[in-house]
Amino acid sequence: MPPLATLALYLLAGTAIGLLALLSGIPAAPLAGALLGAGIVSMSGQLETATWPAGTRTALEIGIGTVIGTGLTRTSLDQLQLLWKPAVLITLALVLTGLVVGLWTSRLLGIDPVVALLGAAPGGISGMSLVGAEFGVGAAVAALHAVRLITVLLVLPLMVRLIIPSTAGS
Repeated sequence: MPPLATLALYLLAGTAIGLLALLSGIPAAPLAGALLGAGIVSMSGQLETATWPAGTRTALEIGIGTVIGTGLTRTSLDQLQLLWKPAVLITLALVLTGLVVGLWTSRLLGIDPVVALLGAAPGGISGMSLVGAEFGVGAAVAALHAVRLITVLLVLPLMVRLIIPSTAGS
């Protein structure tokens, strides 16, 4: 199949499941759905791995960064002045936890320590996959982060609603 047709099928699967996920009401539903849709197609082995045109990932990352950046306001900066201590504490805890979980997983399950460490590292799927690609383990790291991301997007909002019921209407 021509590369453009393969790319179109991945886009179709991601778009279809992303739009269908909107019906679920979960946070970031289109992101999780598109990830799931394209991932299922990719893991099926029926199509070659999609080869994106040069610069596509960069353009998408710039777009995502811009969308997130537009949500940062003067109020966000004011909040950061109050929240910098928890931000530092949370960051250190996540990094240390990622190291412990990664090393423990590597030893317990006998997987490559680089895959385990990068898979357990806090960070986005694209960033950690790119780092993993530099070590030759990008696909494995992407798979671990995809499972983590989908699980977090599905489970965490439910847990927040159970633990802090007052946020259900927000």
